[in-house]
Amino acid sequence: MHNNFYFLRNLSTELETELKGSVISECFSQNKDELIIRFETKSKSFFIKASLQSEFCCLSFPDDFIRARKNSVDLFGEIIGQRILGIRQFNNERCFSLKLSNQFQLLFKMHGNRANLVLFKDDQAMELFRNHLSSDMEIDLQNLDKEIDWSEGAFIENIENLKQHYFTFGKILWSYLESKDFSFSNQKFELIQNLLKELGTPKFYLTEIKNQFILSLVPMGNIQTTHSNALSALNGFFTEHSIQGSFLQEKQTVLSKLNTLKKNCESYLHKTQLKLKEIESDDHYKLWADLIMANLHHIKPGLEKITLSTFHEDQNPIDVKLKKDLSPQKNAEIYYRKSKNHHIEIEKLKEAINRKLQEEKKLVEQIAQLSEVSDLKMVRSLVKALGIEKDSSKQKNFLPYHEVEFQNYKIWIGKNSKSNDELTQRHTYKEDLWLHAKDVPGSHVVIKFQSGKKFPKEVIERAAQLAAYNSKRKTDTLCPVVYTPKKYVRKRKGDLPGTVMVDKETVIMVEPIGS
Repeated sequence: MHNNFYFLRNLSTELETELKGSVISECFSQNKDELIIRFETKSKSFFIKASLQSEFCCLSFPDDFIRARKNSVDLFGEIIGQRILGIRQFNNERCFSLKLSNQFQLLFKMHGNRANLVLFKDDQAMELFRNHLSSDMEIDLQNLDKEIDWSEGAFIENIENLKQHYFTFGKILWSYLESKDFSFSNQKFELIQNLLKELGTPKFYLTEIKNQFILSLVPMGNIQTTHSNALSALNGFFTEHSIQGSFLQEKQTVLSKLNTLKKNCESYLHKTQLKLKEIESDDHYKLWADLIMANLHHIKPGLEKITLSTFHEDQNPIDVKLKKDLSPQKNAEIYYRKSKNHHIEIEKLKEAINRKLQEEKKLVEQIAQLSEVSDLKMVRSLVKALGIEKDSSKQKNFLPYHEVEFQNYKIWIGKNSKSNDELTQRHTYKEDLWLHAKDVPGSHVVIKFQSGKKFPKEVIERAAQLAAYNSKRKTDTLCPVVYTPKKYVRKRKGDLPGTVMVDKETVIMVEPIGS
């Protein structure tokens, strides 16, 4: 309600008391959509700060304002030195104007995202503060006043259209009437008349309604403070709104990140559970190996495929693929090994699902905790306590790698093939740990060595997840990643960009997870 007609009516009355007879000494802007006007009264300087951002339009009245030496521009030069003759509040309109000497008027049009300041000379618009609102040059001061018929006859005539008839009330005042059972009352006209009397001598409430901090002329919501004059109320509202705005923005940013991580968890779980179900229902490698061993005397050397009867009479014979240059026993060994790996993959998938379920549960708890937080300091404390990683998007662009920090270890990820070479050859020392997704193109990943410390298993796993994610196998459920000290990694003359030789390696199976 800080731009509602009933509030502006009180505000303009108080401003006239403060400013009548004063002289404008400065009018300038140093931020987009923000104008500062300085007035010299008999006792002190008085400032109006008009913040007219599209998302938030509000006036405030700082006790002092230090003008910046740079990036500051003078505006409305014609009003400098002009005296304030009075203030005109337009009837039933969210506009008031400073009446100045020499037939100047400065109109404050407080229309939300179309708010503006317009300078008039002899009732003709001559200059705009927000120039893109060019239609404001057509404003006719003589037609800004609006009339409302408050009689009982007009009330009865408009009984089905009261919100349009009493257009100055707005959402808050209609909600206030509804809190008095207006819709079901037989005394609607009396309730409106009582509200008008209340608005004639209001108090000003800074309150919270439906998680929004507002200035209200009626007692509603979770009231924080109460003011007896409009100037102090608007100052308090502007200050608190700025604080609340920072809090809500930061809180929403973190909540958005957590919800994205939760959504990624849900997607991963769905995909991995389907993969697990598919793998569990298909263990043909062991069956093929058993059939080969049971039919050794039927399998001739050099075959690439053979049709064999199963161990169950009600099942059809199946085709078994063979490597023609291997004996039947060797073919069986390969399938037994694949079957073993098949069961290992099932166990790995189950472990990955359990870890992801725990991660999802933790994220749900974090989202619930953060949703209950009510101030900026608590948001930052909780973010720190939860260990939520900071955005690493501000890394210097000229470096050949992205950096991720995990458990106080720096993990560097090559940006492309050329960057991989630069990272491994120029930015990495022999004690650093080098990682890469096995047998596929991908980023070189490096964990920076810390003197006197062994690389923790959790850090290696996290770096391996990043290596897998930044490779051609990023969509796989599990990915093998090799790791080794950098001293075992070398580049041969003539190798393609990003290509290296690894003399000694260890392989770890991980799920691809990005930063």
